[in-house]
Amino acid sequence: MSAAPRPSYRDLLRRPHWWLAFGGGVGLAPRAPGTAGTLVAVPLWWWAAAWPPWAYGLLLVGVIGAGPWLCGRTAAELGCHDHPGIVWDEIAGFLLAMTAVAPSWTALLAGFASFRFFDAVKPWPIRWLDRRLGGGWGIMADDLAAGLATAAVLHLAASLWG
Repeated sequence: MSAAPRPSYRDLLRRPHWWLAFGGGVGLAPRAPGTAGTLVAVPLWWWAAAWPPWAYGLLLVGVIGAGPWLCGRTAAELGCHDHPGIVWDEIAGFLLAMTAVAPSWTALLAGFASFRFFDAVKPWPIRWLDRRLGGGWGIMADDLAAGLATAAVLHLAASLWG
């Protein structure tokens, strides 16, 4: 696949799966689209964090379940594996990271910073997943692993200082 093409907002509106994969258009941000995508997940998490665990779980299963198709199909149509504008994976990863975390500004800031760290630095095994898996699951896997690493850090910190 070639270098990342730059779709327009109009292109996203013409293809609903592109619009979703690009986080409603925030993936078009000229700088740090992954961070912008994570910011899309923040109000969604804050709202859903008050839900019963089973409802949050259904949301999470839906977002993660739709991800491989949304991300994979959009990337294939753009001709670019893991296009930087595809941010559905960041949304899914952040929601996974914040599972069973009570909403507070401290939790939000710690979760956001940790998730962005793990997603950007990609320590092992996150980097391994990023390089080894292809298609929609390949796009999703490193962000889900970053989400799990963040969840572990947040829950460990809560058990030590909570």
